[in-house]
Amino acid sequence: MFSELKFPVPWGHVAVKAWGPSEGHPVLCLHGWLDNANTFDKLIPLLPRDCYYVAMDFSGHGLSSHRPAGSPYHFLDYVSDVRRVAAALQWRRFTLMGHSMGGAVAGMFCFLYPEMVDKLILLENLGFLLAPEDTEAWLKSKRMVIDRLLSLEAKQQTPKAHSPEAALQRLLEANRHLTAEGGAILLQRGATETPAAESRVLYGGAVRETPAEDSRPRSHHYSKRWTLGTAQARQQKSLCERPTGGVRVYPQRAHPASRGAWKSFCAPE
Repeated sequence: MFSELKFPVPWGHVAVKAWGPSEGHPVLCLHGWLDNANTFDKLIPLLPRDCYYVAMDFSGHGLSSHRPAGSPYHFLDYVSDVRRVAAALQWRRFTLMGHSMGGAVAGMFCFLYPEMVDKLILLENLGFLLAPEDTEAWLKSKRMVIDRLLSLEAKQQTPKAHSPEAALQRLLEANRHLTAEGGAILLQRGATETPAAESRVLYGGAVRETPAEDSRPRSHHYSKRWTLGTAQARQQKSLCERPTGGVRVYPQRAHPASRGAWKSFCAPE
């Protein structure tokens, strides 16, 4: 018998298929190119029964969500998927078993996180090969990318809705060089109007319902809330991570005097 599980990720979910006792020795199984978790259906029953086998569908495979349209599928993205699933299962150390492409991903994961893997099993794969002179630099840079990405995702919060006046005030307080007129001009494209009674906020590729700050009857002008730093705005601008867990957004083409205005759009409350 097996069970089906789903773990949330920013673009949807990662699906996994599990066999055996949950308290057994953890084994994470990685499928090959264009395959899915079912590739292990005939193999798992032949293996020791005291292990907990979890076969995951990589993003865009099996029952896992596809990444957003136009996004590439790099090997390092699959390694990030493995790291997310291990975190969701709260596994500190486990066995990795990979077939074909999954074997390459498993080898790369072992290289980046050797302290998390007790055994590596490769089926029809040579593992992960890297020139010796590139080892140290590659390890440092790629592990940092994955760790910082997952740390940022864990800190993300649903953006809060503000009245137009409050949104403008917040923008001006964070950017003393801006005039009220200049701030209002930027907010026309940098904020989204949402109903006051029930704010619909774009976040992480999904729409979430959030309670408004004040649902009392107001005039038409004051019956809206503005959400700063929406997903739509982020897609149109380059992103860089903030140590506080938010993101700093810069216009791709903007007058130097206006660049500072975007700093506060996604700043945590």
